[in-house]
Amino acid sequence: MTKLRLSLDEELEEAIAAVREREGLETLDQTAEWLLRRRLRKGTQSLTGRGRALYDVKGGRR
Repeated sequence: MTKLRLSLDEELEEAIAAVREREGLETLDQTAEWLLRRRLRKGTQSLTGRGRALYDVKGGRR
């Protein structure tokens, strides 16, 4: 699996580091994933009016 890295400017990196510290996460990668999942949950909730659980998808499409 190829890992993708976001290019961060100093201001964005500081903001992610602040969230990491506030949420008690260990790495910036964990924090980016947490922020993405949070945004997806909020987006889904605004579309459907309900919360939805997010699960890892194992395997690919056939």
